[in-house]
Amino acid sequence: MSIKVLVLVRAAYPNASKLKRVFQVLVKISDELPFFITQEAFEVKVISPDKTIMGVFRAPSVVFEEYSISEEEGFIVSGTELKKAVKRAAKNDVAVFELDKENSIFKITLRDKKTGLERELSVPLVPKPVEPLPELQLELGVTFTMLSQDFKNIIGDLKLVGDEAVFTYEVGKIVITSTEQQKEYKCELVEGNPLILISSLVEKAKASYSIDLLVEAARATSIAKNVTLSFDTGKPLKVEYDIGDGSKLMYWLVPRI
Repeated sequence: MSIKVLVLVRAAYPNASKLKRVFQVLVKISDELPFFITQEAFEVKVISPDKTIMGVFRAPSVVFEEYSISEEEGFIVSGTELKKAVKRAAKNDVAVFELDKENSIFKITLRDKKTGLERELSVPLVPKPVEPLPELQLELGVTFTMLSQDFKNIIGDLKLVGDEAVFTYEVGKIVITSTEQQKEYKCELVEGNPLILISSLVEKAKASYSIDLLVEAARATSIAKNVTLSFDTGKPLKVEYDIGDGSKLMYWLVPRI
């Protein structure tokens, strides 16, 4: 007699290798990754234990090759176990996710698009209730877009200097500075050099952020060609990577007061 397993969620994401990279950077924030699955989207929202940085991956349901849920679901998996499970995800792989709450597992099937070869892996659910993280609806006065590689280079320079970066906006120009003891770093960014785009709702803005948190946000630069940053005086910094298929990876960094 066969036993039928009740699958509450089944979703097939077309680019498993891209998702692998997303999971690899999110697990750096916290080892517990909360998933939120709704009719509209597949989301992972993780916040650091000290609540200084939040990472959000959001993939609209329309980007999946298959997307079926019986009801909205929230659950937690171990980031370490998830990272192991997707470690061998390759460029041609589709990632099929299935939630089996009866057996407390999140099953991942990596299917090669060309050969049809499948590898099944199971990640145990963390037996604790998932707490919904609020959507941050902040109006940030300054937004600018640059190549992800340029952002990575700037953060690489900053971490050689100090532990705090000051972002300033005035007259169409972004200035990023860091000063500590005998060392100083200053970078001026304008549209066309190297910014792709800059827009503002305010005349001036200034905020400081931890360079360690910026390093965390810069881990994802290989995921997307461009990165968009938004900030305002005394407000969190938003770092957003557009993955290209409608999916996005976002970071929120608390400001230093």
